[in-house]
Amino acid sequence: MSAARPGATWRSRSRDFFAIDDDFVRPAGAGAGRRDIVLTLVVLAASALGLELARSAAILGEHAVWAEYLGTTAMAAPLLVRRHYPVFVAIGSSLAFFVVGLTMPDVAVQLSVQAIYFFSLFSSMAWARDRKVVLGTMGGVLLLMFGWLAVQYSVGNAIDTIEASAGKVGTTGLFGHVAATVTYSLLVNALYFGGAVLGGQAAWRAARERARLAEQTQTVRAQAGTLRQHAVVQERLRIARELHDVVAHHVSVMGVQAAAARRVLDRDPAAASTALGSVESSAREAVTEMRALLGTLRQGEPDDTARWGTAGAASLDGVTSPDGASHRSPEPGVTAIPGLIEQLADPSFTVSYTVVESEPGALSRVSPAAGLTLYRTIQEAVSNVRRHSTASGAGVVLRVDTRAEQGEGGAAGRAGGFAEVEVLDDGRPRTGSSGSGLGLLGMRERVASLAGTLEIGPRVTGGFRVRIRLPLVGPAPDDRDGDDRG
Repeated sequence: MSAARPGATWRSRSRDFFAIDDDFVRPAGAGAGRRDIVLTLVVLAASALGLELARSAAILGEHAVWAEYLGTTAMAAPLLVRRHYPVFVAIGSSLAFFVVGLTMPDVAVQLSVQAIYFFSLFSSMAWARDRKVVLGTMGGVLLLMFGWLAVQYSVGNAIDTIEASAGKVGTTGLFGHVAATVTYSLLVNALYFGGAVLGGQAAWRAARERARLAEQTQTVRAQAGTLRQHAVVQERLRIARELHDVVAHHVSVMGVQAAAARRVLDRDPAAASTALGSVESSAREAVTEMRALLGTLRQGEPDDTARWGTAGAASLDGVTSPDGASHRSPEPGVTAIPGLIEQLADPSFTVSYTVVESEPGALSRVSPAAGLTLYRTIQEAVSNVRRHSTASGAGVVLRVDTRAEQGEGGAAGRAGGFAEVEVLDDGRPRTGSSGSGLGLLGMRERVASLAGTLEIGPRVTGGFRVRIRLPLVGPAPDDRDGDDRG
C-alpha cells in the first residue's frame, strides 16, 4: 500500500481536528444565560477600568469619552449570547473592533479591548454548532484583519510612520527597522488570532469528549443493571430447578414408604406406623423447603417471566433457560464435593478439603437443597480465590453438627443442628481483577432461601474468608393436629 501524499495527510488531519463533518451540539447547561450576563458585566467593568487608567496615563488621544465606551460596549455586548449565537458574536465583535481600530486606534490596542475581542473569537469557535460555517466566518475575519494590515503597510502611512520613528531613536538590531516592525506585527497578530481559533476549537473538542464519556458511562450503567437483572433471573431459574429436585426426591421417598406401609399394614402395624412417620416427615420437609424456595422466587420482579417470555418457563421435567438449553440432570450435593475439589485443584493451585461430623453419618442429614447450596458456595468461593487473589491454594472445611439446638433458658429446642462450609485463603487481592459481584449476589440469594447466614470478608491474619451456615431442618410449618392449612 502506497503512502499518502503529504498534502492529503495534512488536509485529513485538519478536517479531523476541526471536526468539519461532526454534528455534535455542545449543550449550554443550566444557568448559562445568567453566567454570560455576569461575565459580560465583569468584562465591561474591566475594560472601563483599563480605559480610565490609560486616559490618566495620557496614553489615549483626544477622543470623546462616550465614543470610547460605546466602542468597547459594542464589542462586549455580543458575549451575552455567545453560547446560543456564537457566529454572530464573531461577526459583531469583529465589525465593532474594525470600526474602533479605524476611528480610535489608540483605544483598539489597549489590553482590555484586545482581551474582549480575543474572548469573542474564542467563544465563537468553542460554541458554534456548524463547524463549516464558523470556520468560514473565521476565514473572513482573518482576511479582513490581515487585509487591513496589508493596506496600512502598502498604501497607507504606516511605513512613513515607522521610518520616522526609526530616524528619531536609531536602530542597532540585526534587521532593518521597517522589516522588523512589519514582521513583528504579523507574528503578534498570527499568535493572537491563531490562539483564539485553536484554543476555542480545543475547548469544543474537550466538551465533545466529555459528552461522549458521559454517554458511555450511562450506557455502561444501563448494561450493568441489565446484566444484574439477568443474573438474578438466572439464579431464580436455578432455584426453580432445585425446587423440582426437592419435590421429586421427597415424593419418591413418600411413594416408597407409603407402598411399604400398605404391604405390612395388616401383619405388622408397628412397621407400617414407622413407614407412615417417614412419609409425614418427608412431606413436612418438602413443604418447608418449597416454602423457602418459593419465598425467594416471589421476591423477583413480576415481569421477569414476561421479560424472558416462554423461554424462562419451568416444567416438571426441568427448566429451560433463556439460552434455550434444558437442564434435567440431578443437581450436585455434599457427596459431589470431593469431585469438585479435584476439578478446582491443579499443580499450581492446591485445595484441601476437610469434613468434620459431630457423629458418624451426620453428612447424610444434609438435605438436597442445603447440599447444593454448600456445593455452589465452594465452587464460587474457590473460583474467586483463583481469579482475584494471589494465593496459591485454598482450604475448604465442611462441618455438620446434628446436636439439638438449645432454646431460651437452656431448654432443649426443636431438633436441628447445622451444616457449615468455610473457604479460607492467605493471599492478597490481585490488582485489576475485581469482579462484577454477581456471584456473591447469587450466593446470598441461595443462603437466604434456606434461612442461613453468610459471612464474607478479609481475615485479620491475612487472606479472605467465605463462610455459610445452613440449618439441617428449616423453619417448621404450623402444626395444628396434623391439619396443614398452608
